[in-house]
Amino acid sequence: MPVSPPATGANPADDKLIGIELLRFASAVAVLVFHYQHFAFVGGQQTNFVATAQPFYPVLSLFYNYGFYGVQVFWCISGFIFFWKYGRDIPRLKVSGAKFFILRFSRLYPLHLATLLLVAALQMVYFVRHGAYFVYQYNDAYHFLLQLFMTSNWVKPADESFNGPIWSISIEVLVYLIFYLGLRYISASVVTLAIMMLVPTAILFFKVSTHPLFTCLMFFYLGCLTAVCYARVKDTARQRAIATGIALAAIAAVTALQLFITVKPIYFLLVFSPALILLCVMHIPATSHTSGILVAAGSVTYSSYLLHVPIQLATVTLASYTHLSIPIYSAGFFLSYIAGTLLLSFYCYVYFEMPAQSYLRRRFR
Repeated sequence: MPVSPPATGANPADDKLIGIELLRFASAVAVLVFHYQHFAFVGGQQTNFVATAQPFYPVLSLFYNYGFYGVQVFWCISGFIFFWKYGRDIPRLKVSGAKFFILRFSRLYPLHLATLLLVAALQMVYFVRHGAYFVYQYNDAYHFLLQLFMTSNWVKPADESFNGPIWSISIEVLVYLIFYLGLRYISASVVTLAIMMLVPTAILFFKVSTHPLFTCLMFFYLGCLTAVCYARVKDTARQRAIATGIALAAIAAVTALQLFITVKPIYFLLVFSPALILLCVMHIPATSHTSGILVAAGSVTYSSYLLHVPIQLATVTLASYTHLSIPIYSAGFFLSYIAGTLLLSFYCYVYFEMPAQSYLRRRFR
């Protein structure tokens, strides 16, 4: 049955989906905390690292140990946002392939290119000192070209190079292509979305392939289905209440299940992510008090994701050449890393990402 989410812009307050911004920000912070361990690396190896001694470990242990899965939550959020924005317009030919490409290219590529060049330069400086690269070791001309075209992890996902976190964006751009072609030439029906989610799920479950493309497809289309659910319940108080109850029950059930068996994080997130997205978009309204703060928080997610490794690399390189040690177990250093990354990401978004995006969209409109 065809799905018709409201046209973007029809209700500005509703279209903001402020709850999504909070969830995006939390996922970004999870990745920042997870990668804090990079400061313990010398070259490609950690030395004398005590994970439980990291700052605020009792409080942040979930992020320290499982923050990697913030990427999967991001993918699910992306599916929700993309279907909410384009699920109606692409099938109706209101968004051409060229326009869709320019929108994605202008949003993703400028900062990717800038951080790629920065990391390439810093890695060379670091290599001179240590005889090895910092954390990510595949920093040759071949992998640079792959990075340049955002194809770094299409063939060999394990080959993390240069600005390593870009691997997930590299995979996601493939899903963007599949998403557009599917809406444009196949269908936007719930059945089609469900098939697009269930097929990669089966491939992963039966270990036909472990390529992250299938994980991304699974979570992305799970996000699309979550957007369908939200579109159908958001206008009726009774239906919102039922959806809220189901979401809370699902989170409680999968959490309680952990008391009896070990649920793999990937399966836990298949329940947790869509339920949490629904709760956030339904119960965090866009108000004069929340909008500014949460939009600002959500705006730093991409920049913080691509900037935190260059910041780490610059820090350890400077420390190495000045013969200073990184106080990795210091609470003050940890807070400086998190706050500094987020602050720099905000200014990057305001003074680089948005101007570059606006210029490219004007140039190619």
